[in-house]
Amino acid sequence: MTIISFLLFTALAGGLTWFLTRKDETQSSEGFFLGGRSLTFPIIAGSLLLTNLSTEQMVGLNGSAYAHGLSVMAWEVVAVVALVIMALFFLPRFLRTGITTVPQFLEKRFDRTTQSIANTIFLLAYTFLLIPLILYTGAVGLISMVDLQALTGIEEYTTLLAGTVVLIGVMGMLYARFGGLRTLAVLDTINGVGLLVGGLLVGYYALNALGDNQGIGAGWEALKTGQPERMNSMGAEGSEVPFSTLFTGVALLNLFYWCTNQQIIQRTFGASSLAEGQKGVLLTGLLKLLGPLYLVLPGLAAYQIYAGQGIPNDQAYGTLVKDLLPEHLTGFFAAVMVGAILSSFNAALNSTSALFSIGLYKHVINPAGTEEQTVRAAKWFVVTVAIAAMLGAPLLIGQDTIFGYLQKMNAIYFIPIFAVVVVGMLHPRVPAFAASIALVAGIVLISIGYFVEPAAAALSAANIHGFHFISIVFALLVVFLLFMGTVAPSATAWKIKTDNEIDLTPWKGAKWVGAVLVLLVIGIYAAFAG
Repeated sequence: MTIISFLLFTALAGGLTWFLTRKDETQSSEGFFLGGRSLTFPIIAGSLLLTNLSTEQMVGLNGSAYAHGLSVMAWEVVAVVALVIMALFFLPRFLRTGITTVPQFLEKRFDRTTQSIANTIFLLAYTFLLIPLILYTGAVGLISMVDLQALTGIEEYTTLLAGTVVLIGVMGMLYARFGGLRTLAVLDTINGVGLLVGGLLVGYYALNALGDNQGIGAGWEALKTGQPERMNSMGAEGSEVPFSTLFTGVALLNLFYWCTNQQIIQRTFGASSLAEGQKGVLLTGLLKLLGPLYLVLPGLAAYQIYAGQGIPNDQAYGTLVKDLLPEHLTGFFAAVMVGAILSSFNAALNSTSALFSIGLYKHVINPAGTEEQTVRAAKWFVVTVAIAAMLGAPLLIGQDTIFGYLQKMNAIYFIPIFAVVVVGMLHPRVPAFAASIALVAGIVLISIGYFVEPAAAALSAANIHGFHFISIVFALLVVFLLFMGTVAPSATAWKIKTDNEIDLTPWKGAKWVGAVLVLLVIGIYAAFAG
């Protein structure tokens, strides 16, 4: 029954996506990378949500909740504030420029050197960090969820993991190789419905189990009674996400992720209008408020159910699904999880190919290349990156919590790029050479703090949390850029030039909806403050 329901939902999602997008134009850069700038707000919201909600979230964040408690909900709840800022500040500016990638914006704002550096940073980070991690967490989740060791008879975990990674990688590569952004966005939306339903069902069954099948109310009371010290939204100092870091590193990582991360915001660049883009981003914010119900609650329940059994953090979620869901729902949810894996994998591959073809192929390798040649190069680059990710994913075995590892490594390139983008937007005379220096210097400084033992030891001795450290680096980069904008300003002040034919009229309700979302965030934190 598990296998049958898995195959049925997978076939349904694939068939419906083909039917809805079979006539799409994907031979031009705009058609392949931006869906012909035709995306409406439900598609944008669904695509944003599922691109984010892959297994590094479902498996990784629930694993962090299993290990550290409710305070890790910061990654979901604080994200809502970042989405409001994206809708009101960043998106109008990005859409006006008509860009396809964030490095393109840096080229328009600064110069081609800055664009090339940012482009290279994104490509390296996606190829060697993000995409392998998506495959790894997806494989870990599926192995425990459907008990692949028993199903396949493969006892050696590393071998089974590598085989599952290859299977997922090949499927995702084919999706990304032959479809454009709109195909991926529609598939995201279909799977997004299934993911939300399935994720909420896992939370329901987990609470019901905790309450001895007396209902979710009894389960919730059992959860609060069983681990009251872990049910606090205000993370203590020394925890993975102390409350003070919500205003430093956690805020900055969320702002980069939702406002300048190519893999995520490429969906918004394909909006049919600014109003549709803002509605899509804000709807995503509203849906993110539900995130703790399926990204944190199951991890908390797993801690209570499996206490003392020695289950690794990042296997807790899959084990919970396997043990609690009926067989037909396990197959359905496994199919949804595969869809989530493919969604994030495809989004990263599509974004990586856009960065390669527009940033390197058109600028360096073949500047005179036609649109058809550019898209063809992008599709073959997808194959290369996918194979590299399949080889690298199994090397991630052994991390404490994969989600914590992801956030730490992301900071290396998140922070310098976000600093340059923000200051570039706000200060019109910051010179291009300063932006290039800041990009490189930020990566070097954070890497030294992470990996050079004397520096890492000094930070530890000073009791400086890693998220506070990256905010210090961010502040230093901003001060440097502002200083250079004062002592060596550009000859002319930069102005945003409109280079987009879509309607750029803002949505009238954007500010009001944004304010309501921020108030809801504050209310959620207050409700669970211990």
